[in-house]
Amino acid sequence: MASQKSLCFLVALFISFICSSQAVTLEVGDDDGWTLNPVEDYNAWSGRLRFLVNDTLYFKYEDATDSVLVVDKDDYDNCNVDNAIEKLAGGESYFKLEQPGPHYFITGNKSNCDQGQKIIVAVLHIRTQSPSSPLRASSPLPPAPASPVTVTPPSATPVLTPPASTGGSSPSPAGSNLARVSSPRPSPSRSLASTVVSSSMTASLVTLIIALCLII
Repeated sequence: MASQKSLCFLVALFISFICSSQAVTLEVGDDDGWTLNPVEDYNAWSGRLRFLVNDTLYFKYEDATDSVLVVDKDDYDNCNVDNAIEKLAGGESYFKLEQPGPHYFITGNKSNCDQGQKIIVAVLHIRTQSPSSPLRASSPLPPAPASPVTVTPPSATPVLTPPASTGGSSPSPAGSNLARVSSPRPSPSRSLASTVVSSSMTASLVTLIIALCLII
């Protein structure tokens, strides 16, 4: 039981590692970068993509004339460049999306912002399985069927002592026939029952492992 729980835990940990390793870095505006009048409108660009928590935005722009400001919705709507939550500068900037929900970015050049150099990035929530999920509300596991106890009677082969003979005669044919008859042969019904029990136990074990993985 403990080894099965450990195996399920390792599988879940591996899946979580794969999911977390899927975070990506996306260049805002693609080849145009962060500039005025890109080929594709920035909100059209963000609207066709799906952003998840831990993804990263990459802004590339002219260091001497531009920057990136992280702002709230009101400052985004009004292109207010004087109340930024965070300012990104240096020509190349990275911003990690650590929270779900909308994120608002505008250029530090107010004139360019008024002409549309700004973007809203909507970050999706990470879907996690709630405690009320049917998988966690599964019915109790059925008990594994107890294997029947098979009692094998001791061999009843009689020990025969051949009579003393003076002429070196061979043992009596009757004694040989008695020994041959007394040797027990395996019962076909017992072999069939053992096969059925073995198959049943195998199926129950597979069901038990799958149920444990679903519960854990």
